[in-house]
Amino acid sequence: MTAAIRPNRLRAGIFLAPFHPVDEDPTLAIRRDIDLIEHLDRIGFDEAWIGEHHSAGYEIIASPELMIAAIAERTQRIRLGTGVISLPYHHPLMVANRIVQLDHMTRGRAMFGVGPGLLPSDAEMLGVPVSKQRDRMAESLDVILRLVAGETVTEKTEWYTLKEARCQLLPYTRPRPEIAVASTFTPSGGKLAGRYGAGMLCVAASQQAGYDVLGTNWQIACEIARENGREMDRSVLRLVAPMHIAESREQAIREVKYGLNKWLAYFTAINPTASGDDLGAKDPAEAMVESGRAVVGTPDDAIAMLERLEKQSGGFGCILMLAHNWANFDATKRSYEMFARHVLPHFNGSNIARDASLNWVRDNGKELMGKAMAAATETVQKHFAEVAAKQQRN
Repeated sequence: MTAAIRPNRLRAGIFLAPFHPVDEDPTLAIRRDIDLIEHLDRIGFDEAWIGEHHSAGYEIIASPELMIAAIAERTQRIRLGTGVISLPYHHPLMVANRIVQLDHMTRGRAMFGVGPGLLPSDAEMLGVPVSKQRDRMAESLDVILRLVAGETVTEKTEWYTLKEARCQLLPYTRPRPEIAVASTFTPSGGKLAGRYGAGMLCVAASQQAGYDVLGTNWQIACEIARENGREMDRSVLRLVAPMHIAESREQAIREVKYGLNKWLAYFTAINPTASGDDLGAKDPAEAMVESGRAVVGTPDDAIAMLERLEKQSGGFGCILMLAHNWANFDATKRSYEMFARHVLPHFNGSNIARDASLNWVRDNGKELMGKAMAAATETVQKHFAEVAAKQQRN
């Protein structure tokens, strides 16, 4: 059954960390990431968010901005976001200048996702105290937004100095490129989103701890926004969840055997957000489906997850499928295509008019076919009448 038309179209995208096992060629892996986003652009996906990481071997994109610049030249319409720039790792003037340049290079297709930095190993190498990452992120975001707005900033903190700093280029997008703040379990992301009128990237939306606070963190963002004279818009709420879709659940489970165990070994070893008995189960694919963490199944399974997320969150604007490489590349591309073909139309009412048209024809089929047959009979009779008249004249 087709769902009613939403007030705003549900958008779809991916959240590309990426996850690439250490037993494959990294050059080809990066190229495959680019090829994947080209594919998503062709099949109508709306967004792709690309991560920044510097350690642990799997998440091998160090600069999402470089990837966005390359992909923008190979795509037509898909929007491209930093997912995310870890602000405590960078001088804020450099970040502001890079995002404004990307805004021009993409003619407004670049989005600016920010976070404190996820991997403690990244922070350790850079000498950034893990305990200060969220505070430094907030400091940095504040000054970046002032710079992007055209302000001249003089400011000194314990970790950066600005002396009459300014962006020599103002944004292509007015008043600024879209900004989104990473949010997991804590309220810090919601607070920043509300304070600055930014979107939210709920990167753990289907994990139990993240799922439980979806509504709470959004309400925090809304309260802070009202205190600052703003209203939050649910279209900028983005939820991340892992999915792999095939024609049957059995086929989907077979396909994820390609890479799921490698992903689990990495994810549970290094990711501070990794928790849950399902990750260590004997059959992790089945366990993650049972816990609600992931979809490994059919389009109907994906629809059921999105309906749960919509109810829990109160409504959201974009679903971002975690780009996990659980299946081989061909099966992965087919999974995204099945999502575009069969899941999004359910939420966006894409086929309501088609259903109505088909049902109208079915309901009136006897009458319509009768008219068609009568018209055909009349045409035949007219033909024979003309033939007879012609013979009489001769």
